Formats: sequence, structure tokens, C-alpha cells
Amino acid sequence: MTDPIFDKSEQLKQVEQGVLPGETIIAVYDCIGAGTGFLGMTNLRVVIQDKSFVGKRTAITSIPYKNIRSVSFLSNKSWAGQFFSSSSVALDIGQTNFEADFRGTDKAHHVHTVILQHIT
Repeated sequence: MTDPIFDKSEQLKQVEQGVLPGETIIAVYDCIGAGTGFLGMTNLRVVIQDKSFVGKRTAITSIPYKNIRSVSFLSNKSWAGQFFSSSSVALDIGQTNFEADFRGTDKAHHVHTVILQHIT
């Protein structure tokens, strides 16, 4: 078993507190922008910290891979032939979509790849 990849130890600790027996953490990435604090991935689910609730409340949302209908790269400019040029990922889980913005394209690429491997 390899150690999880993470940006901030306090975010990793938040995910570790909710790990189920037999579950392993793959990565926990810090998110930029409003709303999402971090996105974590385990072998069973995606864990998102959502800071967009009224009254400065924060939610930790777990999304089993089986509930994710699609994963997308988001871009607001031309990709100029580069598939992995975005640093944002969107998850479609039905009536709700989650967006996560990362520092650098490598993190978005890793998130996209891991989720795609679990949903296909």
C-alpha cells in the first residue's frame, strides 16, 4: 500500500477520520476558489468539502463511485489541442454537480483518471 498524496495535512486528517474498514485514501487535493475546500479520493468514494452553505457551515460529502455518472474537465478557453489543459473537474451525480478547481493541471488530470477508472 502506498501513502496517500495530499496538499495539506489537516485536510488529509479530516478524510482519515471518516475512513471505513478496508478503505484506503488515494489522494486529498486542496481546491481553490469559492465553495470547495478539498477533494479526496479513496478506493471506495470521492470526499468533497463543501464550504458553500449559508451561515459559514461546511459539509463533508461522500460520493460512492457507483453514483458518479460522468467526470469532466472544465475549461473556459481553447484547449489548443491539449486534452489535459484544464485545472478543473466536474462530477455529475444526477441532480447535483460538483466542481473542483485545482492548482495545476496535474492534480485535475489525476482526479479525472482515478474517477474514470472507477466508473468505467
